[in-house]
Amino acid sequence: MFSFAIAIFTSAFLVFQVQPIIARFILPWYGGTPTVWTTCMLFFQLGLLGGYAYAHLLARYVPLKKQVSLHLIFVALSFLSLPITPSLVDTHHHQTLEILLLLFSAVGLPFILLSASAPLLQHWFSRVHPNQKTFRLYALSNTGSLLALVSYPFIVEPMVKLSQQALYWSLFYGLFFLFCFWSSWPILRQSLAEEIDIDEHESQSPSWRKRLLWMLLAACGSITLLSITNQMTQDVAVIPFLWVLPLSLYLISFIICFNRDSWYQRIIWFPFLAISIAALLYLFEHDYDNGKISLVYQVVIYCAALFACCMVCHGEMVRKRPTDHHLTLFYLYVALGGALGGVLVNIIAPLLFDGYWELHLVLLAVMSIACACLLMEKHLLSQRLRMGFSVAAITAITISGYYLWDHKAYQQESSILNIRDFYGVLHVYDEDIGTEDHYRSLYHGRIRHGEQWLHDDLKNKPSSYFGYNSGVGLAMTRHPARLSTVSSPTPLKAAMIGLGAGTIAAYGESGDAFSFYEIDPNMAYIAKNYFSYLEDGKADNTVILGDGRRSLTKQLQAGGSLQLDILAIDAFSGDAIPMHLLTSEASDMYWEHLKEDGILAIHITNLHLDLTSITRQLALRAGKEAISIVDYGGDYNGYSNWVLITSNAKFLKDEKIIDQQSQWQRPLKPTLWTDDFSNLFDVVNW
Repeated sequence: MFSFAIAIFTSAFLVFQVQPIIARFILPWYGGTPTVWTTCMLFFQLGLLGGYAYAHLLARYVPLKKQVSLHLIFVALSFLSLPITPSLVDTHHHQTLEILLLLFSAVGLPFILLSASAPLLQHWFSRVHPNQKTFRLYALSNTGSLLALVSYPFIVEPMVKLSQQALYWSLFYGLFFLFCFWSSWPILRQSLAEEIDIDEHESQSPSWRKRLLWMLLAACGSITLLSITNQMTQDVAVIPFLWVLPLSLYLISFIICFNRDSWYQRIIWFPFLAISIAALLYLFEHDYDNGKISLVYQVVIYCAALFACCMVCHGEMVRKRPTDHHLTLFYLYVALGGALGGVLVNIIAPLLFDGYWELHLVLLAVMSIACACLLMEKHLLSQRLRMGFSVAAITAITISGYYLWDHKAYQQESSILNIRDFYGVLHVYDEDIGTEDHYRSLYHGRIRHGEQWLHDDLKNKPSSYFGYNSGVGLAMTRHPARLSTVSSPTPLKAAMIGLGAGTIAAYGESGDAFSFYEIDPNMAYIAKNYFSYLEDGKADNTVILGDGRRSLTKQLQAGGSLQLDILAIDAFSGDAIPMHLLTSEASDMYWEHLKEDGILAIHITNLHLDLTSITRQLALRAGKEAISIVDYGGDYNGYSNWVLITSNAKFLKDEKIIDQQSQWQRPLKPTLWTDDFSNLFDVVNW
């Protein structure tokens, strides 16, 4: 049994270790957006489905010895696709399809074969050891998956360079082949009685009703996982830890439910489901109350709801599992449900919804299907108890539906535009309509990314994070080039990574050249059609679509330095940071584009992360000085926190700059991010 256990454990470990490795590779290529991870998850769910289908077909239609031989041959052939380092693509027209094709070319065959190994090896085990419990090996498989996930952000990512991670994974894949051969040796060595006539021992095939229930329960768990991950990563950071945490809880629910039947008790998990959903509804009610609920409590509430939903879905699924003779069929339907969940979240939901409303729907679905599962077992409850439970369930689902609908309506109240795309959810709101204070605001998720007062006297004034006393405002108005002569100031050449509403264009003067790098075409559409900063700005304003870092790198390679006076970095997704824009490699590239006395302005306003040490270390690396500019806002501006990095002596000695400069609130940490290493725990405000 040990040989089967170690082979299954290794295959599961490699399956879930490769997921964050590959996602980390491609994350910067798509602007660090949260959807990259859920799209990767879709690929892995589809790969899992392909692997389980392959395992089921082998187990069903191929004699046992030939199953072993074919599988070993396919694994050996898959070595030709190693190492698993993905290749950069550069179109960005259909991001989801691009990522799926990119991942398939990089790791498709090894991943499918690894995915197939868990059910296939369990099938072989049931033939070699017919009297032992096979489903406990599935719990062992999920334990390997969990250890792979947990080890990545705490051990692998901090200690191993990204380029080396793919190489080491490929070496362990070779080790898996040896374990697989070891476990299959008893089958290759002798003829087993089970091979003579497999159909002889098979029990009655599970009904289509039961198969549909397996699929629906698996799909609900998958949708809950992906939709909650989407919600969490948009408003914090797109990092392995916040990928790993929800997925780990998802796997733990499988471990608990499959390891021992007695660990899933409805009397415990049904009330926990109700309490966790109630807590999530409370969190939704305070969605826009910045700082009211701490990051820790938000993560705990999201994770509690996820774990409760997964425990109920997977617990009910295990209660209705078949005998060992149909385990590959069971796993096939479980994988089909997971893949359908991924397709719904990543492909269908963005077409149907203008927000992350699939989370609202799946919460109601889980509650409904859990109640249905209980009511279907008529022998458990008397007629009176069934009636009482039905009334209570309908009441709870109705109340939850009301609050979920109210949350959706609140988010869209006074909105004139709602768009959901690969990069997140965008809202445009009109407030105080018909008054002199009429203004329009742009939100990405629940975070404001710009606003404009629509009164003629105010509409061309910079607002929100970009007011005159903000860091970028001071860079634009007090740069020595701007103040060179009163009558004829030298034109500024500036670039901004992150367009938002285009507010910075308000600082443009005749002769200036402003370039805005924006990865989201819908953001550019909104800035041009719902706000007038770009149109009314006096500078020559150019919007360049694509990830800012990649676009600047291409320009550097093609035409050399842009010789910028100012480069501003403000490219948040919701409140999440694209970490690839704050690495030492990114900083080196910025300074190749900036003049020697240029100013690098980095916007670090954030609810959950303290990025001061990161930016100060970038300044030290560049041999520049970093100053903090905190603007507490006023009538037309909000709070903002900028770090300005420069060696421009005139700018640093400017009385206005000295007056507005703030003291660093926290001691400097030795935190320098690179493309290979980044540690979010050093900057989280728990």
